[in-house]
Amino acid sequence: MPEIQMPKLSDTMTEGTLIAWKKKKGDQVSAGEVLAEIETDKATMEWESPEDGTLTEIYVQEGGKVNVGDKIGFVRGQGEEAPKQEAPEQKKKSEAAEEKRPQAETEKPALAEAAKKETAPPQQQGAGTAVSAPQAETTQQKPQAKEQKPEEARVKASPVARRIAAELGVDLSTVKGTGPDGRVTEIDVRAAAKSVSVAAGVDRGGAKAPTKTVSVKSAESARVQLSGMRKVIAQRLVESLGPVPHFYLTIDINAGPLMEAREELKSAGEGADAAKITVNDFVLKAAVMAAVKVPRVNASFDNDAIVQYADVDLGVAVAIEDGLLTPVIRAAQDKSLREISALAKDLAHRARNKRMKPEEFQGGTFTISNLGGMGIDSFSAVINPPQGFILAVGKVTKIPVVDDCDKVMVGHRMSITMSCDHRVIDGALGAEYLKELRHLLENPALLLV
Repeated sequence: MPEIQMPKLSDTMTEGTLIAWKKKKGDQVSAGEVLAEIETDKATMEWESPEDGTLTEIYVQEGGKVNVGDKIGFVRGQGEEAPKQEAPEQKKKSEAAEEKRPQAETEKPALAEAAKKETAPPQQQGAGTAVSAPQAETTQQKPQAKEQKPEEARVKASPVARRIAAELGVDLSTVKGTGPDGRVTEIDVRAAAKSVSVAAGVDRGGAKAPTKTVSVKSAESARVQLSGMRKVIAQRLVESLGPVPHFYLTIDINAGPLMEAREELKSAGEGADAAKITVNDFVLKAAVMAAVKVPRVNASFDNDAIVQYADVDLGVAVAIEDGLLTPVIRAAQDKSLREISALAKDLAHRARNKRMKPEEFQGGTFTISNLGGMGIDSFSAVINPPQGFILAVGKVTKIPVVDDCDKVMVGHRMSITMSCDHRVIDGALGAEYLKELRHLLENPALLLV
C-alpha cells in the first residue's frame, strides 16, 4: 500500500495534524522506517512507511490538518508511478477559487458601471448618488484588497487573513501569527485591528473614546481554538455527567503506616527518584488488590447487561499540557508493587511527551486520579465511560487525632473519594470496596505479598 493515508489512531479520532516529516521528498525509505509524526486527539505518534521505496509525493505540509483517510504522501516502489493528485490544502483552494469565479464575473458589469458614475461630472451624478454609493465604495475597496505591500507579500498568512487585513487596513508585517509555523490567521488580523482601534482611542463613529475603555480586557482576551484532545475531553465529560448517574463515597485513610513504610524503604537505601516507590504507587497497588477482593466493582454498564471484567486494567490519570490522558496498566492484578510503580512512571513520562501508542491509553476498567501532589486535600472526579468508578486521591495531611487511649496526637490522614456509576455499583457495594481498600492501605505490608 504505497499511498500513505491519515490513520485512525484512536476510537474518537476524526482528523489528525501532521507535526513533522522525518523524510524529505525524494528520500529512500524502508518498510517500518519512521516517515512522519502525527498528532491525534490524544497523543503524538510516529508513523512508519508501509513498504520499501522512494517518498515521491508529500500532499500535506507540516502543521496541516486533514481528515482520517485522506492521503498525506506517496511511497513509490520499483516500477510504480505516483498518482496525479492535488494536496488536500491545494484542493480546498481550487474549490474556493471555483466558487468565487462566478461571483467575480457577475460583479464586473456593476464595477464598470460604478466606475463610469465615479468619473462622470458632479451634475450627472446627483440623482443617483444614494443608489450608487455602495457600488462606488466597492469599486474603491476592490483594488485596495488586491494591492499588497512587499513586506506583506513575504508574511505567511492565509488567503482569508490577507483579505480581512486589506479590508481593515491592517499591516500584516506587524501582526504576530499564531498558526502553524507562525502563519497569520483571520483571528490574528481581527485582534490586531481591534488593538489598533483601542490604542488610537477612537470608536467607529470617529469620536474620542474615554480613557477607561483602553480596555485591558481586549488586550488580555483571546479566543483559543480547541485542540483535538480538548474536544474529546469536552465530549467525554458531557457523555459522562449527563447519562451516567454519579454518586460519591469518601473515606479518610490513616496514612501513618504508609508514611512509615515509605521511610523504611528510603532508609534501606532505595535508589534514585526514578526508581523509588511512592505513596501513589502503594495506592495503585491497593486499589488493584481491593478490586480483586471485591470483583463486582470491576465492571461497566452495557445497555441491558453489566460486563464483569476478568482482568483489572488500571487507568492512571496523567495531566499534560493539552488536558488529560489515562494510560492503562494491563492485567495489573498479576503485577507486583515494584512492577506497577515502574509501569506507572514509564507511562506517565511518555504521556507527557505524547509518545504513546493507541492501545496504551484505550480501555481500562477503572481509573485513579491523584491530585495530592498538587496540594489538593480532597475532590471528586468524573467517571470515564464506560468504566464503573473512579478514585480521587488527595494529599497526606498532618492533623490532630485522638488515639485508642483518648489522647490527642499528630496523625497522617489521606482522603479518597469514590465516584460510582449507580447502574453498576450500589452504595453498599462501593462501601465494601472502600473498606477493603482502607484495610490494605493501613496495612501496607499486605501489598508486598
